[in-house]
Amino acid sequence: MSVLHTRAAELDAGDPLAACREEFLPAEGLVAYLDGNSLGRPLRATAERIEHLVRHDWGTRLIRSWDEQWMELPLRLGDRIGQVCLGAAPGQTVVGDSTTVMLYKLLRAAVAAAGPQRPEIVLDTENFPTDRYVAEGIAAETGAELVWLEPEPAKGVTPELVAGALSDRTGVVLLSHVAYKSAWVADLPAITALAHDAGALVLWDLCHSVGVLPSDLDAHEVDLAVGCSYKFLGGGPGAPAFGYVATRHQERLRQPIQGWMGHAEPFAMGPGYRPGAGMRAFVSGTPSVLGMAGIEDTVDLIERVGLDRVRAKASALGRFVIDGVDEVLADHGVRVISPREDSRRGGHVTIGHPRSREITRDLWAQDVIPDFREPDGIRLGLSPLSTSFTEVADALARIEALLERPGH
Repeated sequence: MSVLHTRAAELDAGDPLAACREEFLPAEGLVAYLDGNSLGRPLRATAERIEHLVRHDWGTRLIRSWDEQWMELPLRLGDRIGQVCLGAAPGQTVVGDSTTVMLYKLLRAAVAAAGPQRPEIVLDTENFPTDRYVAEGIAAETGAELVWLEPEPAKGVTPELVAGALSDRTGVVLLSHVAYKSAWVADLPAITALAHDAGALVLWDLCHSVGVLPSDLDAHEVDLAVGCSYKFLGGGPGAPAFGYVATRHQERLRQPIQGWMGHAEPFAMGPGYRPGAGMRAFVSGTPSVLGMAGIEDTVDLIERVGLDRVRAKASALGRFVIDGVDEVLADHGVRVISPREDSRRGGHVTIGHPRSREITRDLWAQDVIPDFREPDGIRLGLSPLSTSFTEVADALARIEALLERPGH
């Protein structure tokens, strides 16, 4: 057994979250799954919940389930995510739509609220493509102006960088809490305060932070936030996103996709649109009941073990990867791209090598599953509830073996 594997076994033996791994469905033949920051593994409880939904709620109760539970599901589930993962009081979070659509709705509403005197959207070149593309589309629709921040790709957006872009023309600041490539954790409290001092709204993308580190939206007076549910929240492929709108903004923000489910009286089927109260107004169409079924069990598990413990293990897994790269892979030309400081790193570690694309392909063939990120990054997703230290040691050992082969 290698030194790395010996250390991993010791860490697994002392891991207070180790028992959580048994709550996930087994994956036959899997050596290491390090892509939970793209698609989380399913819980056994979720498989049972989905079967019950199909056989009972849908199959037996049929349309009666709308009255019995489904109509309020987007709001009830939103409140659960808000309570457990976001530090958000009830009545501010709703589940529905894809991340792209939810982002469009909230950003478009924020731009309209900012008005023509504040036409600028501040965003960064390293943000996830959806965020950049949605902002570009809204700028084309509205005449808003995009102000681009250019952070170091291996790091991320800093308060100093944001401060230099703010002015009395800034309407909205759109940033990610955790950078999708480098895992850089933005200083959410400081950046939010800077934007507010400049008179702007802030819209945070929480896709790579929700469920793995706290955001404390209410405490930091965040205005708006969006996030997906199929990464660390384990909602399953294509599970709907959530949107957060602080109570103080709900009456003045008008989201642009006015659907029947957001109406104050959806079943009146009246001639004109009248938005519902609170977060009901941010719902558009019929909610994806099947898509939401996978979210709640992971939220329950996070609540049971505590988000602080989830965050602590994510940091420990990240440290283990970085130490392993330094000790085993650095001599082969592998470098750590993600921040080395625990407080600045989210739930994944990206490592770089000129042959990363080929290495990732070969790892997948060996049932070791990370993902590749341009231009030369291997992103190792570290889902604290389902990932063991031994899995990570196995992955690093496979990478070392591939690098020792001719051609790598």
